[in-house]
Amino acid sequence: MARRRQIYEGKAKVLFEGPEPGTLVQYFKDDATAFNNKKKGVITGKGVLNNRISEYLMTRLGEIGVPTHFVRRLNMREQLVREVEIIPVEIVVRNIAAGTFSQRFGMAEGTQLPRSIVEYYYKSDELGDPMVSEEHVTAFGWATTQDLDDIMSMALRVNDFLTGLFLGVGLRLIDFKVEFGRLWQNDEMRIVLADEISPDCCRLWDTKTNEKLDKDRFRRDLGQVEEAYQEVARRLGILPEGGPGDVKGPKTLQ
Repeated sequence: MARRRQIYEGKAKVLFEGPEPGTLVQYFKDDATAFNNKKKGVITGKGVLNNRISEYLMTRLGEIGVPTHFVRRLNMREQLVREVEIIPVEIVVRNIAAGTFSQRFGMAEGTQLPRSIVEYYYKSDELGDPMVSEEHVTAFGWATTQDLDDIMSMALRVNDFLTGLFLGVGLRLIDFKVEFGRLWQNDEMRIVLADEISPDCCRLWDTKTNEKLDKDRFRRDLGQVEEAYQEVARRLGILPEGGPGDVKGPKTLQ
């Protein structure tokens, strides 16, 4: 078997050259980091679960017309994605106060926000992913005003859809982080949802108990991290009681 060419390695994923032009293979690792890489660890089976969860959520979003880089899942840890030019800005949508937001504004965790709040963060591990404004994003050429309009519209649409989807399985979507990229096809460019959507980048609390079922269990040493990720997959109906084996996933869009 020919050795694949690695394109990029991040904290949670590795990107390899895809089988055809314009595609990449996205590999999900079990590695976990927090606090800008200051805390590191391994969550056994996380890569398998995040691959499955992200596949399911990206597929559902595609079904309602949100353009994404996702093509299909290849195996337990890998999925085929379209190659995009990642915009170096992380988009965070907040519905309920938690984490650093609570600290910044002196609000108790769990406080319902007056409306969903969208924040921008510059993607830079060296600088600690600082929060930036729309002025920074456009002045430094990371994205145009039109790009940001498209991103904001899609981020809020993703929020509305996922809020309802998770509520249906007894989970509150507290906040989440997404990334977007430019997809070039026949000299035409469009903004698409990229990266992943999983408990690594969403805060998910049980609607009845407020139990945290996301990476905060790793960040805050709450224990039962693997079980929390499994519970999210189980509620979404994509994990059997036996655990994160290579079971048939949801039908993907071609």
